[in-house]
Amino acid sequence: MLNKKTVENLNVKDKKVLVRCDFNVPMKDGKITDDIRIRSAMPTVEYILKQGGAVVLMSHLGRPKGEPKPEYSLEPVANRISELINKEVKFADDNLVVGDNTKKMIEELNSGEVILLQNVRYRKEEKQNEESFSKELASLADLYVNDAFGTAHRAHSSTAGVAAFLPSAMGYLIEKEIKFIGGALENPKRPFAVILGGAKVSDKIGVIENLIDKADTLIIGGGMAYTFFKAKGYEVGTSLLEEDKVTLAKNLIEKAREKNVDLLLPVDTVVAKEFDANADYKTVDSSNIPEEMMGLDIGEKTRELFAKKIKEAKTVIWNGPMGVFEMPAFANGTKEVANALSESDATTIIGGGDSAAAVEKFGYANMMSHISTGGGASLEFLEGKMLPGIDALENK
Repeated sequence: MLNKKTVENLNVKDKKVLVRCDFNVPMKDGKITDDIRIRSAMPTVEYILKQGGAVVLMSHLGRPKGEPKPEYSLEPVANRISELINKEVKFADDNLVVGDNTKKMIEELNSGEVILLQNVRYRKEEKQNEESFSKELASLADLYVNDAFGTAHRAHSSTAGVAAFLPSAMGYLIEKEIKFIGGALENPKRPFAVILGGAKVSDKIGVIENLIDKADTLIIGGGMAYTFFKAKGYEVGTSLLEEDKVTLAKNLIEKAREKNVDLLLPVDTVVAKEFDANADYKTVDSSNIPEEMMGLDIGEKTRELFAKKIKEAKTVIWNGPMGVFEMPAFANGTKEVANALSESDATTIIGGGDSAAAVEKFGYANMMSHISTGGGASLEFLEGKMLPGIDALENK
């Protein structure tokens, strides 16, 4: 994936450039509550404008399920981009996405101007990657740039399909994701540590199996740790447990041993009787969880152990929280991992989703080398899978 053309390999002067972004931003009462995804796409937009091109932006928002729904209109996004680049962004308010109104606006689009299409998921053909819709989108421009890493793992008309009909390249955001995550997977500075958390082992099987051959240390926390405890013969009380994955966890522990990978599990656990922010809690050894209690965070000794390993590493990838970090009583494990990463000299890569939300929440975001903008896409990338939205682009 590292040999794909980038936006700088295209001659955009006096051309109309169709740019797929990920403007799937959280909204409340029609207002954008977090614009990081919009801001992340601006370097590509500004580069094309500076080089004398015109920009035709497209994205999805939410799940309108193939029909126009006003609450999923991209109009607020157009307004926000106008503020960010200090230039009017025309909005093609067109329920067909590529209707007569849009075509007319594109015809009149001059170099240095920007237009945003309506939500591509207003059309059911989008998610089905139907060639007819890909062609309609391609007919609006001379060149195609994909800068939507968050949807690069989906083969949709606006991500992969359209690349078959126009000269194509990736934008700066996708280039950065590939450089950091791809670089860590291909050629990490060692020791290379991978921290995995979150609720389920089943969500991370592919990642563990791909990285067990590459990592020096594999740190496991969060809800998925209890399935590994069970594999070691510990009782886990009423903790989250995937019974059907216990044998798999056992095999992974064995595989790590064979490959000399240091697989670390929590040595102590914060437990409570119920899943409640105000529940009474205490810390117990991981091998000693009371039968009426559930684990909700990693304990103090574990935090120290994990922090020590992070400090020794030269490359760290983190995906998934260590506990129920939305509840203050069970947020300390996640917070300590984020803190250890912020103090580390290593290349620190946060794999999107909840981990990205956690470093943002605890104020460590600007101390990380890279925070991925795509939860699902970064997981598939870490699994070693080809991402269709990137695979479809032209090679250098």
